[in-house]
Amino acid sequence: MSEGPDLIVAGAGGGVAGALRAAELGLSVLVVEASEHFRRGNNTSMSTAMFPGAGSRWQAEAGIDDSPERFVADIMAKTKGQADPRLARTLAEVSAPLVEWLADSAGLPLSLVTDFNYPGHAVPRCHSIPGRHGSGVVDHLARRVTEHPDIELLVPAKLVDVLTDDGVRGAVVRYPDGTEEQIPARAVLLATNGFGADRDLVARHLPEIAGALYQGSDQSLGDALRIGEKLGAATGFLDAYQGHGAVAANAGTLVGWATIIHGAILVDTGGRRFGNETRGYSEYAAELAARPGATGWIVLDQTIFEQCQPFQDFRDTVASGALVWADDAPELAAATGLPADALADELATAAAIARGERADVFGRTNWERPLSGRYAAVRVVPALFHTQGGLMVNANAAVVDAQDRPIPGLYAAGGAAASISGHGAAGYLPGNGLLPAFGLAYLAANDVARRAA
Repeated sequence: MSEGPDLIVAGAGGGVAGALRAAELGLSVLVVEASEHFRRGNNTSMSTAMFPGAGSRWQAEAGIDDSPERFVADIMAKTKGQADPRLARTLAEVSAPLVEWLADSAGLPLSLVTDFNYPGHAVPRCHSIPGRHGSGVVDHLARRVTEHPDIELLVPAKLVDVLTDDGVRGAVVRYPDGTEEQIPARAVLLATNGFGADRDLVARHLPEIAGALYQGSDQSLGDALRIGEKLGAATGFLDAYQGHGAVAANAGTLVGWATIIHGAILVDTGGRRFGNETRGYSEYAAELAARPGATGWIVLDQTIFEQCQPFQDFRDTVASGALVWADDAPELAAATGLPADALADELATAAAIARGERADVFGRTNWERPLSGRYAAVRVVPALFHTQGGLMVNANAAVVDAQDRPIPGLYAAGGAAASISGHGAAGYLPGNGLLPAFGLAYLAANDVARRAA
């Protein structure tokens, strides 16, 4: 690499997929990562490792009829037509090839998740690894990167600028001691996530969630925005984000929305439900933040407890001691401090709705079964996981300017790029954080290789 690599990737989350794909296509790659703790500290490592793949071979084996067109329809329905149509179509089309490549070439032990289905997906199309936790994804791919002869991993080091002259000609990397180095390259992929760790940017673009817990990488500081805007890049959807309404208050671990999908309810400090929980965990972050004390309780039972064991995050929550158990509603009220009469009434009402005896005033129709037997509850707080707005890209993941012209050699993926979540939090579809992170990185590598041929 004395003359510089073919591709510099900034960020060792989804960006490592781009690095591996580029190396597979014969390119030399340098991955620059700011945090030496990236294997546990980046947003990919904190995810539930859900990769949507519309029309994958696992779906075919399970007899599930799916297609990119159906996925696009789900994206547009969830975002109320606000998602960028070109990017939605691009990512839906690459989703199945991506998950199959991650399994076949990158070696991830993926399988289709069929024990429950996230809100907004018409059919099961999310694929994950054993444990359903992103740290396993990052560990596996990081090993592949460090073992590859054509990929160099530079950590800790921060990509602080991109050099251009009628196109990308290199990047500036800053080391922990403050020294900087200019590294020549024909292309740069910005995979530095969004701006969730920058309080000022969050307050400016996402005021409704600015006071919530931030549950993401401390390196998500808007670096791609700053670099891209300096080079004339267009930006979009800066008010979009993925929130979550199910972070354990005392442990800081993710309880997970699978609890809700399997029939749990979420009540506020008054012991009352306040909406249709199954609409989505992202929008529920702001809704929970608006409740008294910005906190609430997820109430589940022994059956749901067992159903959620495949999730490492849930097991971590249990291990933390965050769950309380009770034999009946009065005992649960005493254990949680919730008003006994209100909680008992809400549990009885929810059970009647789940049995089909009455309609839910909030419109929830997804009830696997009424809660029964012993109750468990965990206090939760809202959180911002990652932002979903950023640099506008085309179907090759190339960053574009306000006239939709590509900036030669500059690419963006994941939170560095504008996503397909529309505006706000309600358009976030589960898996659509990892899909742009890995899918756009994969497409960028393909385009760099094509241009180098």
